Amino acid sequence: MLWLLTQDVCTLPHMTMCIFFDYSPSWKVRERTEEPAADTLANCNAVPTPDGRLPNLSSPSHDHQPAVTTILQPPSPETSRTAIGMLNSACFCFSLDEKALAHALDSELGTPGLSALLRQRCPYIFAALPVFVATPHLQRMVQVMQAVESVVALPAYREQVLGAAPAIARLGTPGPLGAFFGYDFHLSEGHLGLIEINTNAGGAMLNAVLARAQHACCAAVHSMVPTLASVVDFERQIVAMFRHEWMLAQATGASASTRPLASIAIVDVAPEGQYLYPEFLLFQQLFERHGLRAVIADPAALEWRDGMLWHGDLAIDLVYNRLTDFYLDEPSSAALREAYLQRAVVLTPHPRAHALYADKRNLALFSDAARLQALGVPHAMQHTLLEHVPRTELVEPAQAQRLWDARRSLFFKPVAGFGGRAAYRGDKLTKRVWQDILAGDYVAQAIVAPGERVIDDPDGAAPEQATKAMKFDLRAYTYDGAMQWVAARMYQGQTTNFRTPGGGFAPVYSAADASGRTVQACTGNVGPEDAAHASYVFLLDDSSGVHPVPHALYVAMARGEATLEAMAGQTLRLADWYVRLKGDMPDVVVNETYSLVHFDAQGRAGLAPARTSGNAQGDTCENPAWPTDAERSSMSALLWADAGTTQASPSARYTGGAALDCSNGQSTSCDGHGRQGGSAQS
Repeated sequence: MLWLLTQDVCTLPHMTMCIFFDYSPSWKVRERTEEPAADTLANCNAVPTPDGRLPNLSSPSHDHQPAVTTILQPPSPETSRTAIGMLNSACFCFSLDEKALAHALDSELGTPGLSALLRQRCPYIFAALPVFVATPHLQRMVQVMQAVESVVALPAYREQVLGAAPAIARLGTPGPLGAFFGYDFHLSEGHLGLIEINTNAGGAMLNAVLARAQHACCAAVHSMVPTLASVVDFERQIVAMFRHEWMLAQATGASASTRPLASIAIVDVAPEGQYLYPEFLLFQQLFERHGLRAVIADPAALEWRDGMLWHGDLAIDLVYNRLTDFYLDEPSSAALREAYLQRAVVLTPHPRAHALYADKRNLALFSDAARLQALGVPHAMQHTLLEHVPRTELVEPAQAQRLWDARRSLFFKPVAGFGGRAAYRGDKLTKRVWQDILAGDYVAQAIVAPGERVIDDPDGAAPEQATKAMKFDLRAYTYDGAMQWVAARMYQGQTTNFRTPGGGFAPVYSAADASGRTVQACTGNVGPEDAAHASYVFLLDDSSGVHPVPHALYVAMARGEATLEAMAGQTLRLADWYVRLKGDMPDVVVNETYSLVHFDAQGRAGLAPARTSGNAQGDTCENPAWPTDAERSSMSALLWADAGTTQASPSARYTGGAALDCSNGQSTSCDGHGRQGGSAQS
């Protein structure tokens, strides 16, 4: 079955509504387009309806379409990509509530003045718009992460990787797993690529704050926005993760202990000068709210004495490691290194985790079929990794010419790099930089394009430049083989950064949320009550059947804001079923409206003149827009499938009402095919 939103020619510029897709088993697209509030109209930059637009395609009582629901068949991957791409290019609902953000920073999670510090230190840390990702891609991210975990668990892999790592990575037996891994993905045109893994991924607490400060400009966003309960649960998981790290260390230590975790040091070089220092403060407050002593410290401020690691007069049980000195080689890390070697402190993440996961040479192994086979990786896991880890190889002098010739399709990264530093797109390379790459430890990775999110650009010089395209990547925060949270980072430039106006961490919205609620449609106002009625819209094609029409597309066509070139030159029939809802499900069909719609040479839609039968009143109506029995059965099956019934026809659920004669507009009851109670307009 064709789904109209798969057509790439459809464009939805700055509309007052967005359409959101639920990839749950009900496969439902729902849109409510109630009268929008003035501030919503201002935020969405509504485009005026142009002259000559398609007049109201529904019955006269549908001026504002109080509610519209369309039932869809499960979308293909191509459909999912197109739908999500439309959201990322055409939905301009502002999601960041600045007042709520300041309250979360200064009162709920942080300390007074933290919001001002964040604005001063990190003006581009939070993006105003969300990024939309289809649920199947989020699920695939989990599968990729679990495939990596399955390989890392293999003794042969550990022997191979740790054998090439510094000695400190081979310390002792496994204990703590490592907190806050970050799996970073690019997603573009439906292709998902794991570009790297980080073992000290920053931003988790900032994203927890961001989740508390989301403003739902429409009901669809309202249902996607993480609930306060889910955010609080994430924060509890963070604390539980560190306590679990402590427990694992105690269980595998020289002497088993049940003493609870009491103190944590958040450690980085010159922490107060770090760009993400405000996040350190958030972590400190989080730990202290849960009864833990917490300090923020430079590694040089730690002392090794009396068999313990100290910060001043506080004995440190656990170090939350934010250092990029991954193997504790720097002189400033000497005390921490000694405490770790003596197993006198729990360090998380630790050198072993970096060697097993974050060393970028591992990406070369994950993308090499022969090496995966030699390790005994199951074929299903091999397939997942080879499909989603872009081809990566070590940069070796013997391959210099070949790699230089292929550089435009490659990205070059230092094996121990972080934060995009000293990483280069091949098409930007100079000969001098290329010599530095050959002299250093680098990998060459096949380029996977990042995603694209269109945002408002208030600095655009002309109306047509009022938007700009941002790149985005996706970061999955994980622990112990489970995905804790997903965030996006929007940016411009070669690599992720927090220097682009409009960029920064962005929430990831998907039709799947923690509670499994059905995604609802955009409205100007979000209220607690569901609409009592909905319209189900279909296009009927003699050759290819029934096509459910998402209402955002229907309204866009009516306004002249969308074209369907694939339908150019065709005349189709349009069905609009007005349905009373019960418990947010179809209950009773109130009215049916049928019209002929003609698409011109450019794919613009307009009402087609009716070819009336000319029958006298009382004769059998022959409205050319009416559906066949088979088409009505298809529409009924789609409608009542959402209500959880197998009823083949909705006729038993009709309310009474007069019908309009298809030829002369007079009241009549011409039907004979189960259409009693509906109105047929030509």
